Amino acid sequence: MTESVTVLGLGPMGQALAGAYHAAGHPTTAWTRTATRPAPAGVVRATTVADAVTAGKTVVVCLIDYDAVRAVLEPVTAELSGRLVVNLTSGSPDAARAMAAWAAERDISYVDGAIMTPTDTIGTPRAVILHSGPIETDALAALGGAQTYLGADPGRAAAFDAALLDLFWTSMVGLAHAFALARSENIRPSELVPFAKGIADLLPIVIDEHGGRLEEDRHDGDYSNLVSAAAGMAHVIHTAEARGIDARVLKAAHALTRDAVDAGHGTDGISRLTVHLAQ
Repeated sequence: MTESVTVLGLGPMGQALAGAYHAAGHPTTAWTRTATRPAPAGVVRATTVADAVTAGKTVVVCLIDYDAVRAVLEPVTAELSGRLVVNLTSGSPDAARAMAAWAAERDISYVDGAIMTPTDTIGTPRAVILHSGPIETDALAALGGAQTYLGADPGRAAAFDAALLDLFWTSMVGLAHAFALARSENIRPSELVPFAKGIADLLPIVIDEHGGRLEEDRHDGDYSNLVSAAAGMAHVIHTAEARGIDARVLKAAHALTRDAVDAGHGTDGISRLTVHLAQ
């Protein structure tokens, strides 16, 4: 029989995880603090954390934060003996390392992970899940897609998660701001969309170039430089503020860019900004 799995947490992602394990043939038990939150069809609903933990050989945790994980697992450390805990809760690298240390002190096998794709990808080839820690596990295989092991450092998956969410959320705020600026100039969303997609199509090229320059420690401004980037940001800020649109996010980006220019890097490319920020 396929190994039994327990999922702690039945938020939208927890429901997707439990459903995927059940669909893959794993006897699946779930627990959630919220009594009204349903379990997916075929998943057994446990009334206590202890009952849930003892039902599964692998315990997958997906809660709001690491404090919640610690609060849920602390009372059932005895029941966790001999089981693998896979923590897919989103949090900081330091929180992941602290959680791994907590588990090690109690002889609990522990892996920390990060889910990089939405709930509707779980159980499909589109899922992307990272994990790290002292154990490389195949317990994530039922969740579909690519499961990438990033090494023994328990905080490494969370570090990838933080860096990629930094890119995503900064981009999403930029998207919202761009449509607000367009709206202030009576540009309909449907008019802007094709051109916004054109900008998005540039990102894979820019990411490859940026990453390559960082690997080579090469930051020449042969195509564009920080002085011109700062000038471009300044005119967007001016346009937004002239229409009464809050430009704090772009002003912060402009200030960071100007800091690098003032430090003598004005003729360098945008990859220099990464080095300047990480000093």
